[in-house]
Amino acid sequence: MPERKPRKDAARNRAAVFAAADTLFTQCQSPEDITMADIAAAAGVGKGTLFRAFGDRTGLIRALYEARLEPLSNAVEEGPPPLGPAAPPLQRVPALLDAVLCFKLDNRHLALALEGTGGDSPYRTAHYERWHTLLRDLLQQIPAPADLGSADFTAHALLAATRADLVEYLAGEKGVPREELRQRLADFTAGVLGARARRGPSDEQSDVKKTRPASTPN
Repeated sequence: MPERKPRKDAARNRAAVFAAADTLFTQCQSPEDITMADIAAAAGVGKGTLFRAFGDRTGLIRALYEARLEPLSNAVEEGPPPLGPAAPPLQRVPALLDAVLCFKLDNRHLALALEGTGGDSPYRTAHYERWHTLLRDLLQQIPAPADLGSADFTAHALLAATRADLVEYLAGEKGVPREELRQRLADFTAGVLGARARRGPSDEQSDVKKTRPASTPN
């Protein structure tokens, strides 16, 4: 049997809920203060509708996050270089980290809400597993300096630089400009990969420009 498409009113309700949650999490000071009742009221739907569709608050936040992440996931899975699978690892690793950082900058209140959902560890989410596995596999293809450590641990360390709480602290509390944060991450990534030991400053700057996505998915 063919899979039934969601009813039009259910699709409209889902879009309204996502839009309302987006707005509330963007405007709030503390993501944990936003409740299912707040989102239902802002979306103009009953609270029971949210629980039937998403299970609980964590399920709603996770569904919204995955929906916002979909363009980036598609670009990584099947898009052109430097994010897509045809790019060589030395270009793809910094491009991926830059894209994840930009996503967190554009969606940091939502990302904070997801990372702060009770005992649900951000390290056990599906998207974190995908990024870590991809980075680990790419790092294993790059000749590493003796002191670089295992690809598995290095992938965790690189992703730690894009955590939502760190991004919020630097961009929100410290007011570090977006482009400065991207440059800091690019420099950090280049250092981890041992790129500075193999290339001069002019080559490094050229590579940083090449590995940045032309546009950032929202």
